[in-house]
Amino acid sequence: MIPAWLEAGFWGFIASSALLIGALLGWFIRFSPKVVAYVMAFGSGILMAALSFELVGEAREQAGIGWLAAGFMAGALLFSAVNRRLNSPGVKHRKRSHTQQPAAENTGVAIAAGTLLDGIPESIAIGLLVASGGKLSLATIAAIFISNIPEALSSTAGMRRAGRSGWFMLRLWGGIALCSGVFAILGAVFFGNAPLQVKALISCIAAGGIFAMVVETMIPEAFAETHEMSGLMAAFGFVAALALQLLEL
Repeated sequence: MIPAWLEAGFWGFIASSALLIGALLGWFIRFSPKVVAYVMAFGSGILMAALSFELVGEAREQAGIGWLAAGFMAGALLFSAVNRRLNSPGVKHRKRSHTQQPAAENTGVAIAAGTLLDGIPESIAIGLLVASGGKLSLATIAAIFISNIPEALSSTAGMRRAGRSGWFMLRLWGGIALCSGVFAILGAVFFGNAPLQVKALISCIAAGGIFAMVVETMIPEAFAETHEMSGLMAAFGFVAALALQLLEL
């Protein structure tokens, strides 16, 4: 039988491996900013559905509204505070289409820091779900996987314009994917055997962080290109996640 921490690390890496796929697409194919924005909006909707039905939904069965609200707001506050500290030009628009993204020398480092910040709550949530015996659904993995593709795609295209090498891209996105696996392992090891109320609190902290990430980074960049269509694409993503969840029941 596979240890829970190893399974958590595996799924954490798989969900973040989309960064490598997005990087390859951004390196070899020139997508229009609008296409990237459509994928971004779709990913926003599917992530919103995943945190609603999976993370907060399961936490409701383990703790009261006080724990849920406190955890959710704490996660959102933590993400927003750290994101504000990282809000340099490079990291602020880390999900922006490559025609608008700044091509500064330190863009790669800034994007790496921002992307890693985005992935921490997602990875911890995966680790917690696996270790606690919760149902790690296809919708959750798909939501995280899909949301990572446009980020790496657009950022890679921008860094390529700045003169970054393919080897640099491989190390950057591969390293972040590995770190995501590590954070999933940490979530499993430290919180897998915690009391139910603590698990619910951590789940809601992760959900709050993901919610803040979507609102502060994904939706604004999608709206910058798709405008009124961003809402439609996000709704489509939400419904797609709901359909995936219903298929697993």
